[in-house]
Order: sequence, then structure tokens, then C-alpha cells
Amino acid sequence: MAMGRYSRLDGKKSSGYGLTITIVLIVSLCLVGAWMFMSSWSAPTESVDFSASQAAKDVETTAKSDFTNEEVDRGSKSFSDEKSEETEAVTESNEEKPDDPEKSAEEKTEQVQEKKEFEDKNGDGDRKDGEGEKETESESDEAKQKEKTQLEESSEENKSEDGNGTEENAGESEENTEKKSEENAGESEENTEKSKDVFPAGDQAEITKESSTGSGAWSTQLVESQNEKKAQVSSIKWKLCNVTAGSDYIPCLDNLQAIRKLHSTKHYEHRERHCPEESPRCLVSLPEGYKRSIKWPKSREKIWYNNIPHTKLAEVKGHQNWVKMSGEYLTFPGGGTQFKNGALHYIDFLQESYPDIAWGNRTRVILDVGCGVASFGGYLFDRDVLALSFAPKDEHEAQVQFALERGIPAMSNVMGTKRLPFPGSVFDLIHCARCRVPWHIEGGKLLLELNRALRPGGFFVWSATPVYRKTEEDVGIWKAMSELTKAMCWKLMTIKKDELNEVGAAIYQKPMTNKCYNKRSQNEPPLCKDSDDQNAAWNVPLEACMHKVTEDSSKRGAVWPEKWPERVETAPQWLDSQEGVYGKPAQEDFTADHERWKTIVSKSYLNGMGIDWSYVRNVMDMRAVYGGFAAALKDLKLWVMNVVPIDSPDTLPIIYERGLFGIYHDWCESFSTYPRTYDLLHADHLFSALKKRCSLVSVMAEVDRILRPQGTFIVRDDVETIGEIEKMVKSMKWDVRMTHSKDGEGLLSVQKSWWRPTEVETITSAIA
Repeated sequence: MAMGRYSRLDGKKSSGYGLTITIVLIVSLCLVGAWMFMSSWSAPTESVDFSASQAAKDVETTAKSDFTNEEVDRGSKSFSDEKSEETEAVTESNEEKPDDPEKSAEEKTEQVQEKKEFEDKNGDGDRKDGEGEKETESESDEAKQKEKTQLEESSEENKSEDGNGTEENAGESEENTEKKSEENAGESEENTEKSKDVFPAGDQAEITKESSTGSGAWSTQLVESQNEKKAQVSSIKWKLCNVTAGSDYIPCLDNLQAIRKLHSTKHYEHRERHCPEESPRCLVSLPEGYKRSIKWPKSREKIWYNNIPHTKLAEVKGHQNWVKMSGEYLTFPGGGTQFKNGALHYIDFLQESYPDIAWGNRTRVILDVGCGVASFGGYLFDRDVLALSFAPKDEHEAQVQFALERGIPAMSNVMGTKRLPFPGSVFDLIHCARCRVPWHIEGGKLLLELNRALRPGGFFVWSATPVYRKTEEDVGIWKAMSELTKAMCWKLMTIKKDELNEVGAAIYQKPMTNKCYNKRSQNEPPLCKDSDDQNAAWNVPLEACMHKVTEDSSKRGAVWPEKWPERVETAPQWLDSQEGVYGKPAQEDFTADHERWKTIVSKSYLNGMGIDWSYVRNVMDMRAVYGGFAAALKDLKLWVMNVVPIDSPDTLPIIYERGLFGIYHDWCESFSTYPRTYDLLHADHLFSALKKRCSLVSVMAEVDRILRPQGTFIVRDDVETIGEIEKMVKSMKWDVRMTHSKDGEGLLSVQKSWWRPTEVETITSAIA
């Protein structure tokens, strides 16, 4: 069309008229060029300001961990809309030029419009030469970012990766901008276009800051994954577990499907842990008529029958004063098979038999094997002794469940084919009163496991019929036990008979040196290999061997701990040469941790959370380090089960050295306890580490299982994890009592409700 117009002018052969037209065209072109130059400086102003505002919002939102895909989309859309409005303004201005003869100006306007429409669709400027190569680089960057997220690296590293990706996009934008600058000229204009089109905020310093925190309108794999997890959490629909065990369901002990496949039950394999492949996500039902547990110390004498509606043990063991029915209660006279006239008399009998036992002084932490209803451990509290009792599930109906309902430390476990979940050389004394364990068979494998757990210089108290009866069977067992204990270098300290209860007890002591081991004529039982770690206890098969004792005074086990209560606040001497969990020298680390928890417990937990501590008896620290939380509660009438997760630093020996007790556990599996057995659960930075390995939904279902209705759950963790936990507890209708956050760290305190879902989920592995 332009060529046609100029042809008509030339046809008139008027040089004056042609000159006039030429001047007009030149002036018009100059005006259009000047207008386009000025618009490139003025028109984007609104867009840049808006983008900076949007970027600030994105950064702030990310810091609050509420950055959602919807917000990303909304921010991107707003930025695109702003560009579209700017393009429309340019087009309208060109259309307002009256009778503009310069079609080339219109073509430039169309190019600008097309270019901006392409940017609106693709978000990173037009691509000309090398477009495919840049797309490949961008896809490669995104793949790298996803890979790192799938490997679950820390949030900080993901943010760093986001920053690198943004810088590469910036490089790509520079190439596009250079092409724009060649068309429009001017280095300043180039920088403005780069800032406007690729990064919606200010100068390079701001770009770097933004790219490391929010990535502007672009989402990140980290944010998308976190949002999806939050969406899944918010959409949880809890169901009630349909299982044969009903309200007593223990997932790893009631896996009937796995138990049916066992080739043998000779070594009590059917009482060992067999966890389902996928941890349950359903909630365990409540027994009909369930009530809040009776407070300690009254609970030691009686519990609500409806809470544990089992009468078989009362029928079978009532004559030995284990447990009796009494209206709406189950009562516990304090007796046992070996002390039917009361546990306190029996406890004093043992002290009198061998005074060096020194209950609550030298002897503080003990293990009670085959505990019955744990009356022995229940009355040792009166002597400042902590007794951890255990027995197999269902060997005597609900015996461990009775113990826990009474407020006595106990757990379901069995001496079968695997080591007990405790470190080596930690118990001051181990007790067996008619515990029905055949110690003398198979090379003494089971007694050798007790030898592993018993502290050098510690005592083994055996109160059983072979000690005081003369039947042929008892005499044979006594002879075999005498030979075995002698070969193990255990020294028989005394044998005494309790005339009142008509029972007897033999008290042995484990050696504190290797002198006896080195003098044995036969290496039977054999010494363990030097490579055998006595502290390795999680799913480790039993071996019929003995570990040498430590004679080096700078190492654990060579020196008896301080007397109670001094030992709870004393850093063990053998920590001198080690580095602590928090990076300081271990003794300094220990002391700082102790003081920290004393402050937290006294100023916050005891007074600032509204917890009625008179109802708190059974407590669990789900991620104990040095046991500082439990130590800070030592003056209250409660006990704490310190759990050291299997993927955490192995500090459990330190906890025992302080006169406290605990256990190893993997929280991706269920705990070996009955439902509704703890009044308070405490988790310090457990869940942020745990969610890298397993589903938090399953873990929270387990928390619900072991926590009593109206029990307290305290969580300390990063803000993001606290948010996930809070959504889950709210979905279970729990009462959020307190939330607090500071510097990215959060605190959550909630109380479990009585709510149970109505829908049912059948767990096929737990159906008979």
C-alpha cells in the first residue's frame, strides 16, 4: 500500500508538492520515534511498581509458610494483566493519530503488541534464535530442582537451588533483551525491559533477594510439594479401625496375617513385633463406658473396670492377690505370685537379704522381667526406684495393660529371638519373680541377654521355685543354673528365704573386671567378638555370647554412677572426650541442655499452659536427647518413658546413667504398648525429621492411639511442621490450647478429645 501511494505522488510530476510530502513524512517519523522512545521510559512505570509490590507480598507470604499455588497463579495473572493493559494503551495511542500516513509505524506497533502477547502467554519474553536450546536448559533446571526435592534436602538448599535457576533465567532474559535493544536501541532501555519482563521487582540486588525467597511469579517444586502435602492433610477423613483386637489394638503385635505365616513359635516368635507393611491410618475405638483414669496414687489400688473390661486374670490369679473384681472397679491388693502378702514386704525382704542393693541409693533403675500386673514396680516408687516392667502380650490377659492403667511403667515385650530394645550395661538390677523364662536352655542365650543389659557390678535377683523347692524338676533346673552362672562369672551373693511368703530368692552379681573371664578353662559361653556392639539393640538377633566389661575408667561402665539423686544432674565423667549432640564438648552440652529444660518446664510447662498436672502420671518424651525434659520433672509424682529414635544420636546410655530409663524405637512403626496408656506426650523436633521417612498421618494415628482422652500433646518444631500437625489434630477434633512461634520455631499444646469417627476401615492384617 505504501508503494502505491508514492506511485500516485510521482505520477503528478510535482516536485514542490513531493518535497512537502517528504518533509511531512520525515517529521511524522521523528514524532513517532520520539513518542516510542518516551513511552519506553514512562509506560512501564506502573508495571514495575505493581510488580515490586507483588514481589514483596510473595516474599512475606513465603516467610509465613502460607504460599499457595493459588496465590502464585493470582500473582502471575496480575502481572500479565498489567502488561496487557500497557499494550492496549500503546495501540490506542497509535489509533488516535489522525490520518497518519506512516504504515511502518503501525507495523512496529503490531510487532510490539505481538511480542507482549507472547510474553503474557509464556512469561519470559520473546524467543527468536536458539529458542529450543533455551527451553531445554529451562527444563533441565526444573528437573534438577525436582530431583533435589525428591531427595528431601533441606529447605535452605531448595531455596538456594531456586536462586540458581532464577539467575539462569536472568541470563536467558539478557539475550532476549539485547535483541530488543538492537531494535529499539539504548542500554538504559534494555535494563528496564529486563527488569520488567523477567523479574517483577527492582534492581539486581532486589532480584537476588526475591529469587532466593519467592521466585516471583514462578512456583517452585518445594512450594508445590509442600502445598500438596498441606492439601492432603486438610482433606484427611479419619476412620475407625475394624480389627479383631478391637479397642486393645497394637498394630505391630496384632498382625495376625504375619503371625499365621510363622514357621515356628518355639521361641515366642508369635509374641514378637511383626509390623504391617503399611502403618494404619485409622483410629482405635474406645471401650464402652470408658472414663478418665483414676489419679495416682489411688490408681495403684484400683482402676475403672470399664476401661479394661477383662476378668480372666482376676479369676485365675485372684487368690494370689494380683487383681480382684469389686463392683465398678478392678482392685489390686499389691500381691503377686511370690509376694501374695504384699509387694512392700517383699521389697524390704530383698533389701535385708543383701543390704548392698540399697534401694533408691545405689540401685535406682531396674528391669522387672515377666512382671504380672507390676505391683513390684508400683511399690518401688516408695523407695525412689524406677522399675521398667515387661511381659508378653496376652500371656496373662491384659497384665501390662493393667499395669499402665494403674500408672506403673510397663511395656509389652518378650525374650524371644531378638535383643531387648535397651543399650548394654545400663540396668542397676534385674528382677525375675516366677517369670517363667527358661534361663538355662540353649546355652543360656536368654540369661546372656540379661547379662548384656546389666551394668557391671549390677545384681540379678531370681525368686523362683528352683531356689527353694526340692522337687526333681526344680533340683535339675537349679543345678543347670548354678553351672551357667558360674561359667558367666556371676557371683552368688546370697540365698534367703522369706518365711511370711514362703518363697526364697537368690541374688547374683555381675563382675566389674575381666579377670574371671580370662581365667576360665573353657570358653563357654563364648566371649562376643570385639566387633559386636553391645549397644546395638534394634531388631538384632540374640547370640549366646558375653561382652567383656570395660575396665578403662574413662569409658562408660567402668565406674558406678553417682548415688541418687545426685546422678540425675551429674554429667558422666566418660563424656569428657566426646563431642555433644549440639556441637559443644559433651559435658558442656549436657549441662546446657539440663538448664534449658529446667527453665522451659518451670516457666512454661508447669505454669503457662493450663495443664492440670494432677492428672499427669504416665509421660513419654518421644525424642529424648540427654533426658533433660524427664530430669526437669523428677520432683513430680510421675514417670517418663524416654524414647531415643533409631535414627537419632544414641544418647540412651546417658539417660540411664542419670537414673532415668528409656527405649529405642522407630516412630515409622507402632509402639509396643496398649491404646490409651499415656497422659502426656512430648515431641521436640521429632516430626520435621520423621516426615522425611514416613507418613505423618500414620504417626499421628499412633499418637492418638497411645494418648488417653483429655491427655496433653506438646510439640516443639519448625513452624511449617507445627502447621501440619495443628491441621491434623484439629481434624481429630482436639482442643488447641496454645500456639506460639518465634524465629521460625513453633510450640503447640493440644488436648485430646473424646471424639471417634463413625466410618470404619477394616485392617485385613489384624482380622482373625
